[in-house]
Formats: sequence, structure tokens, C-alpha cells
Amino acid sequence: MPRSFEWQEETLGSEDFYREDIEDLLQEGAWKEGFNEWSEYTNLHEELVRIVSDLGLFQAFDFYWDPTEDRLRFDAPTIPDDWRERDTTASLDSSTVSMIDGELDDLGRAVQEMLEDYLDRNGDTSDYGWSEGTDGEREN
Repeated sequence: MPRSFEWQEETLGSEDFYREDIEDLLQEGAWKEGFNEWSEYTNLHEELVRIVSDLGLFQAFDFYWDPTEDRLRFDAPTIPDDWRERDTTASLDSSTVSMIDGELDDLGRAVQEMLEDYLDRNGDTSDYGWSEGTDGEREN
């Protein structure tokens, strides 16, 4: 279950977050396009990107369809709480860790926007029944 997700009474039992379908869209290019857009304006320099990669944080993003809000959402990973004890993060300080966490959130938003573009172009939400109105058109 997503980190920030809370079940509401009207959606209990609606446990499909469409992660597999979203993963397909990420592999089709949404991740790469969103990442490339983010990399143009991120404040992370090469060493920090390497640290994020070494910690596996790029792979730890969680993109899902939220049935309670009927929209695409994401949970961005954060630098682990034990970062001071890790060799790969020796060059970090608290303000850099906060900046990295903020940049990861920005990356999640960039990829989410790209996923939404893919969904709009392909009409995938109505194809999968993620968000379908009574006339078959996608609701926003």
C-alpha cells in the first residue's frame, strides 16, 4: 500500500493501484522523458546523483492510481534515516539531504506529469477503467 494512502469507506476493497499498467507506461518512455526534463533543472550535481543511484532511490519511486481521489499519484523515496552511518553518503550534511529529498519529489512530479501526458495521448485511463464517467469519457 502506498505510504501516504488512507482508505476511505467508499473505496474499501478497491485495492488495484494499477502499478503494472503504470510500469508499462514508464518503460514505454514516461520515466526517461520525465527524468530528462528534471535533469535539465535539478540542483543535484553528478556526485549527488551517483549517491541517489547507489542508494537505489531512483528505483524506489512508487507511482499508482489512487482510487480514493481518482487520480495518478506518487510516493518519492527519501534518503534513509541512517544516512550518517552509510559509506556512500559520507559527503552529505543535513541541508544536502533535505535538498536531495526535495529534488526527488520534483523528479516524481516531472515523471507524474509525463505519465499523465501518456495517459491523455493514449486514452489509457478509460481503456483500463481507472477513471471512467458514465459516457465513457475520462473524468479529470
